[in-house]
Amino acid sequence: MSAGSRAPVVAAWGAGTNSTAMIIELVRRGEIPDMTLLAAMPEQPHTRRLIPIFRQWMDDHGVPNEIVEYQARFFKHWPPYTSLLDACLTNGTLPSIAFGQHSCSARHKISPQDKWVKAWPPAQHAWAKGRKIVRLIGYDCSVRDNQRYAHRVGHVDPLFEYRYPLREWDFTREDCERLIADEGLPPFYKSSCFFCSGMQISEVRALPREELRLIVLLEARAAPRLRTVEGLWRKSTKKRPGSMTAFIRAEGLLDPDEIDEIIATAPLDLLEFQRVAAAVPIEQRSHISTWIERFNAGRACASPSSNDPDEFPRAA
Repeated sequence: MSAGSRAPVVAAWGAGTNSTAMIIELVRRGEIPDMTLLAAMPEQPHTRRLIPIFRQWMDDHGVPNEIVEYQARFFKHWPPYTSLLDACLTNGTLPSIAFGQHSCSARHKISPQDKWVKAWPPAQHAWAKGRKIVRLIGYDCSVRDNQRYAHRVGHVDPLFEYRYPLREWDFTREDCERLIADEGLPPFYKSSCFFCSGMQISEVRALPREELRLIVLLEARAAPRLRTVEGLWRKSTKKRPGSMTAFIRAEGLLDPDEIDEIIATAPLDLLEFQRVAAAVPIEQRSHISTWIERFNAGRACASPSSNDPDEFPRAA
């Protein structure tokens, strides 16, 4: 059946084990999606390394693919921002999962994919004819995904029909891992932001210095507003504190003087950057990523008195 005589098929790729295996098996079965979408997120380092590898694999196997990114519409007095990291630093908060909610996934993963599909001509043509877009989700038959699937099954969407190919094929997590290995690809582990509240102790220990510094910054920036949680890990347990910064300090993952300096100076420097941004027209404001780049380079505690384009390059 040609693409023009059926509803377009869009695969959601999360850059983790399940969705990667789903796409591989779809190709093997001759069921290549009409589009595969990945939402840009501040992923853990191992996932960032694997994304270009599998995008090349998809290109080599004729799988159309795009990376989409959340775009905030209203900045008020803030510099422009896009990613979840940008949003948290701009607004002085933690990701919603740290408060027991899950809106960060809906806003930064699902929303930009929906927006891209709504502007996609094949989808517009299908909707005009009363068809729904088929969206492929990589839930497998393992216990955890059985729970996720049970939460989603029966959901009715006016624009999308949801399919779960791994479940149709009775694939478990182990089946997915084996399929990826058989393709000669490196292992694809759990995909998550490097500051996700679901991070395990071992995952935080494995983070490079740059990500550890950003975790300290995130918690320091949000600290004045925290009332019900200690930090990114929410509450302390017998195994670890509720604050990732406290864990990083206790484990000696960063020098304590460096942690103290970030806490004492970086949030104030960021607030100054925001104050400067508010004083210029929005089209001339620097993206917050320019400040983050400066922080990562160790130059964050010297805010300029104006939005000098040499100091803070303006967004294109």
